[in-house]
Amino acid sequence: MIEDKRLYDAFVDLSPQGCLFHKSWWLDAVAPGRYEILTVRNNSGIAAAWPVVFQRIMAVRVSLLPPLTPILGIMFGPDRKLKYAERLSEEMRLTAQLIKMLPKHAFFCQHFHHRFRSWLPLYWENFQETTRYTYVIEDLSDMDRVWANMRYNTKRKIQKAKKLGIKVVCDLGLDRLLDLNEMTFKRQGLSVPYSREYVKRIDEACAKQRARKMFFAVDKSGQLHAAVYIVYDQKTAYYLFGGGDPKLRSSNGHALVLWEAIKFASRVSKSFDFEGSMHGNIEPFFRGFGGVQKPYMEITRGNPLLKLAFRAAKSAWSKGGIPARLISKLLT
Repeated sequence: MIEDKRLYDAFVDLSPQGCLFHKSWWLDAVAPGRYEILTVRNNSGIAAAWPVVFQRIMAVRVSLLPPLTPILGIMFGPDRKLKYAERLSEEMRLTAQLIKMLPKHAFFCQHFHHRFRSWLPLYWENFQETTRYTYVIEDLSDMDRVWANMRYNTKRKIQKAKKLGIKVVCDLGLDRLLDLNEMTFKRQGLSVPYSREYVKRIDEACAKQRARKMFFAVDKSGQLHAAVYIVYDQKTAYYLFGGGDPKLRSSNGHALVLWEAIKFASRVSKSFDFEGSMHGNIEPFFRGFGGVQKPYMEITRGNPLLKLAFRAAKSAWSKGGIPARLISKLLT
């Protein structure tokens, strides 16, 4: 099993659609004993893979993204020097094979990587697709260019926070970051849709892999203004979650701390993905950092009533309109 996981994780590293959320160690942390990895193999090894997570809600088997896992979906091997039509045909053939392996379920929902090209084989098998968006700073190799591409208003916020004497530190611990995260939800009348124990399990796994970093905005008197938590590999760093003190929002500490996180990411990853960019209150803030808008697919299939209930809860959640406790059982 260890050898299989190593082979699979090596495939994730090489796949254009692969990211750290596909890795076996991440899946072990967010869905221990509840995931399967579907694979199609050829003479060279793994040709395509699809990790799926299953759980039961009121005796109904469903497949959903675990909390704080923004991407799963199908992955293919490295792009070979094929004509476009040949490469697309191969990917569609592999997708069709993976669909046949998918275990039975009442409802399915996953977000696919933005480099997943064609969902036609899924469409032919009665899956549905909704286009979603994230923002990605594609090249972190030149931070002067990254700064130049940011909106003036975002740069002004960062500079204002610095003038107020706010500094960024990284050693205050997960509990203090989770305190700020909880404050952000409470400000909107929401409860946090994941437990501290769950986040700590993710954090322990990431720490072992050297795949996470925390950043805190602190003023001269020691007050915490904001914090962010990023996860990363050599390909991409992701904004996983964050938070801030509602009473100190005007200091723009969140803009400063995110900028410092991006600067750190430039030393460990090639790109930065802001994830969460569909929330109407968050998207303008992320957009200001100059990332490129990237469409990606939300793929669903299953019981129409379950789908309607899931979409209604998700839509209301994205607008900050319902308490998280009403959907937390669906998502955790």
